[in-house]
Amino acid sequence: GDARVRGQTGVLSERRGSYPFIDFRLLNNSTLSGEIGTKKKVKRLLSFQRYFHASRLLRGIVPQASLYLLDEDYLGQARHMLSKVGMWDFDIFLFDRLTNGNSLVTLLCHLFNVHGLIHHFQLDMVTLHRFLVMVQEDYHSQNPYHNAVHAADVTQAMHCYLREPKLANFLTPLDIMLGLLAAAAHDVDHPGVNQPFLIKTKHHLASLYQNVSVLENHHWRSTIGMLRESRLLAHLPKEVTQDIEQQLGSLILATDINRQNEFLIRLKSHLDNQDLRLEDAQDRHFMLQIALKCADICNPCRLWDLSKQWSERVCEEFYRQGDLEQKFELEISPLCNQQKDTIPSIQIGFMTYIVEPLFERWAQFTGDTPLSENMLNHLRRNKAKWRSLLHKQHSSSRSNDHSGQVTGGQEQTLNEEETP
Repeated sequence: GDARVRGQTGVLSERRGSYPFIDFRLLNNSTLSGEIGTKKKVKRLLSFQRYFHASRLLRGIVPQASLYLLDEDYLGQARHMLSKVGMWDFDIFLFDRLTNGNSLVTLLCHLFNVHGLIHHFQLDMVTLHRFLVMVQEDYHSQNPYHNAVHAADVTQAMHCYLREPKLANFLTPLDIMLGLLAAAAHDVDHPGVNQPFLIKTKHHLASLYQNVSVLENHHWRSTIGMLRESRLLAHLPKEVTQDIEQQLGSLILATDINRQNEFLIRLKSHLDNQDLRLEDAQDRHFMLQIALKCADICNPCRLWDLSKQWSERVCEEFYRQGDLEQKFELEISPLCNQQKDTIPSIQIGFMTYIVEPLFERWAQFTGDTPLSENMLNHLRRNKAKWRSLLHKQHSSSRSNDHSGQVTGGQEQTLNEEETP
């Protein structure tokens, strides 16, 4: 009868007479299933990672020590990095190390100050910090890619985009706060598997959201649960908070990659017709959606060393899903077969069909600013490097075919190139 949690929410169980499924629900003792647990679930609107934290406290498990026991040198270096937070070569991995895993909280607190949002919305700093800690903890640190560092990276990119003159000249404080909050929380409580996996394993989230933008709906609802629980915006008029909640949903739902063409066609139409009116709140909101979509997939537009790390991380997450599918005799999803889908081939396809079309239109919108040109240059260089690595892999494969077998040394080289 005692609760067992393996890998926090990433627990795979077998349901009798059905497919295996990821069980986000904590299997608590009966003593925990009463009124307190129910209130928590309702408050958090199905944010299972947070429920896990709450139940640990209820079971008397002492949480980890404060994350802020940092050496002054580290704090000094982190502060220095924040002074350059608007630079495109910002190294979020280094910043995360310097803040002892608190990159998201530290970054957001700084950006809310920089943009004057704390003063404008009369926010309480302690409440803001508590809310941001909730968001950061709701990400699954065991995910190679969809974790709090990815959220911090997307938020830093969003900050850069919000400063682009074509957009910045029209943005209201509400627009800026929405953009930063959506970036920070856009993947909150991500389970490390994609929507098709949740659907084919008959996961309850897929049923709840009727197989439509399943993860994005969950990220949004989890965010609203945390906003309400923290009472960060409780002092604002009800109609304002309702508007904020709805706009956050619209922004987060826009990150669904299945809706890529829908947004691209609409953006192309606006640019071709030159009918974007950023004085209009509706058009500003649309461009915030586009900015968040760009921030979410901007990894190939970063410096090679940073871009390569993200590529390896996302492919590692794909491969883990493929291993789960293989283990439970499910069809392995596209891009998730480590034996067939190499990192270079995955990245080249992603850049060609998803990233390039979006960022070329973004550059058209911004008017070829230094940032847009910089991103496109990185994108082209990174794509060329992946092509070179793919060519080397093919050459190695051909030479191995001619020899009839792969020697141990060659096999090790191939593995080192194909996996993180």
